[in-house]
Amino acid sequence: MEKFKALGLSENMLKALEVLGFEEPTEIQQKAIPLALAGKDIIGGSATGSGKTLAFGSSIIEKIIRGAGVQALIITPTRELAEQIGKAIYTFSRFNKLGIAMVYGGVGLGPQVEQIANAEVVVGTPGRILDHLERGTLRLSKVKTLVLDEADRMLDMGFIEDVERIISQCPKERQTFLFSATISQDISHIAKKYMHNPVEVSVESYVDPSKLQQAYYDVPQHQKFSLLANLLQHEHPGLVMVFCNTRRNTDFVARNLQQNGVDAIAIHGGLTQAKRNSIMEHFHKGKVFVLVCTDVAARGLDIKGVSHVYNYDIPPSAKEYIHRIGRTARAGKEGKAVSIVSPRDYDNFRNVLRDSSLHITQENLPQIQSVQVRLFEQGERRGGFQRRGFGGRQYGGGGGGYRREGLGGGRGHRERDSREGRGFGGRRDSRQSFSRGRSYSSRGMRR
Repeated sequence: MEKFKALGLSENMLKALEVLGFEEPTEIQQKAIPLALAGKDIIGGSATGSGKTLAFGSSIIEKIIRGAGVQALIITPTRELAEQIGKAIYTFSRFNKLGIAMVYGGVGLGPQVEQIANAEVVVGTPGRILDHLERGTLRLSKVKTLVLDEADRMLDMGFIEDVERIISQCPKERQTFLFSATISQDISHIAKKYMHNPVEVSVESYVDPSKLQQAYYDVPQHQKFSLLANLLQHEHPGLVMVFCNTRRNTDFVARNLQQNGVDAIAIHGGLTQAKRNSIMEHFHKGKVFVLVCTDVAARGLDIKGVSHVYNYDIPPSAKEYIHRIGRTARAGKEGKAVSIVSPRDYDNFRNVLRDSSLHITQENLPQIQSVQVRLFEQGERRGGFQRRGFGGRQYGGGGGGYRREGLGGGRGHRERDSREGRGFGGRRDSRQSFSRGRSYSSRGMRR
């Protein structure tokens, strides 16, 4: 505890950290906590898992006056992150006994109104915070500390106007913390507009590049799912995250992995908050070892022990790719990021490869055993399996809407691309092969 004590934390805070098993501060905590306690505005360049919640949370806890109303507001892009931060600050403040209100959509307003009435700290998403402000159930006139967490993601998700409306209702005399994985021009603009002489703090990547292996497979479209299932069944990894670009694909992949004996579960914005909380609880406890997710649902979640990240759909940019692979190879542990590239992914993968800092090697395709896949009607995506196929049709001669994916398989839920066998020209270097390859579209990609 001596290193934490040297940062200027109180006895109550130190006791809480000792009970929670903290031994020494992370880089972001070591740099940010003294500045925060000194009242400085901070721009923190720090990714998920680096310890930033304690970096800003400790200062909030130290400065709160119990029973004096809402004095700290933390804005996050997603419900899961709001819940995660709220629970963390509640745990850190165990000897200060602060009231923490977590406000986000997907659940009723009533219980949140009661929480806010007894809270000193409010953590929430922009939309639901605005709901409470418009209803008069939340007042920000006493806010002394404002935190914008995952600010880059909030901009990406189009929350900038909502965030600015919220900031306009906070006192101008306040302390502001802005944390972001990347510091873009837009982030700098927000800082200049709403912060007072901020101190910029950046840390080295929490991911160890020397322990992260990046690979891709060039696979025909009709074998894409079979390859994923084969890899998960035979590589025996630890906790796994599989990323898809759409909710529909997330459901499709998770359900078909379950059908083929892989312990998988899907999480995305289309699920109720109670369901999402239950899913994350199961994953954290190791009851499920494959989490299939969209970028939005996964952003900000601090999930420890992820050994493999699979890109079932390739993200549209290197920035999103880096966010995804940053889930593994953390804290000195080894990790692997695998991209499954089919013709519809070529354009997106070229965008990823424009980042010269990424080193992704092509792997030879293993022997792929065809697996059975199931297509779902829109109404049954969240329900159980039914006997009927997508639109009442049957695929590949199999009954009940099943088909066999693999060589010689049916047409599946997308038309096979007649060019897909051509690949990238057989080049081992991914950047060369893509620059010389033909142009393919990312049809149907929800960006």
